[in-house]
Amino acid sequence: MTAVPPTVPPTAAAIAEGPPSPVPEQAAPAGRLRLVLGRMLASRGVLAGGAIVLLLFLLAFGGPFLTPWNYATPDYLSIRQAPSGQHWFGTNGLGQDVFAQTVRGLQKSLVIGLLVAFFSTVVASLVGACAGYFGGWTDRALTFLVDLMLVFPSFLIITIISPKLRGAGWIAFVALLAAFNWMITARVVRSMTRSLKEREFVRAAQFMGVKPLRIILRHILPNVASFLITDATIAVGAAVMSETALSYFGFGVRAPDVSLGTLLAAGTDQAPVFPWLFYFAAGLLVLFVLAINLIGDGLRDALDPTSEGTRPARKSRTPRSSK
Repeated sequence: MTAVPPTVPPTAAAIAEGPPSPVPEQAAPAGRLRLVLGRMLASRGVLAGGAIVLLLFLLAFGGPFLTPWNYATPDYLSIRQAPSGQHWFGTNGLGQDVFAQTVRGLQKSLVIGLLVAFFSTVVASLVGACAGYFGGWTDRALTFLVDLMLVFPSFLIITIISPKLRGAGWIAFVALLAAFNWMITARVVRSMTRSLKEREFVRAAQFMGVKPLRIILRHILPNVASFLITDATIAVGAAVMSETALSYFGFGVRAPDVSLGTLLAAGTDQAPVFPWLFYFAAGLLVLFVLAINLIGDGLRDALDPTSEGTRPARKSRTPRSSK
């Protein structure tokens, strides 16, 4: 028989010190972040799209300092002049420098797109998380609001309200776009929250008496952050396209300010004869939307744990030859 060693009673010093502290483990979020960053760096689409977006932002906010011309100042000696060393993108019918107007319009469209994507994502995450977590009449009321907003023709409503907000500036236009771009995301967040609220860590927080709003902010939303990041990235491109379309029809940015939509609207009729009035703005718009889609696809693959697109391929072992 194996002798059982006698149990040594704990000393007073050991009792005073308490139980031994657990060995610190590596934080799971840090490992998850490194994995996502590794996948993003391995994705050619994310790198290419990020480089293009960075260059466009540098052009939009640094371009006005590269030219002596202001976007609203005309040069009456150069009316509809073709691109030259004096006017890089040529001039329009009023003698205004097209390069200065293009970088100003790109700057305005990018700012509007980012703000619309940010505000719509914040509203969608809060409404969807509250509806899915609380349930009951809160879920029914918020779901009814989402369905009601989806029924409304957003483009028609914006075109009706926008002329009445001319004095409020483009900030009111951002609020209008954001007000009609959060409903689909909210429904997805609601479905994800209904699944997450049954998880053990949410149940433990509830039993500990943590307030519901704190649970939503600290436990629910971080676990749907991957979807929100991807959706917000794609929403930037969609917001820029919406702003361009509304400004094209005269319901967005107002003169004397310009955006890509107003430049496209002003140069459409003259594009066959004076192509520089249209194709520079159109090319930057297409390039930006393409880059955003590349980033969105890469983020989706990088944040999806089941994605195989960015995982390194396993090396196949060659079978040993039997002797």
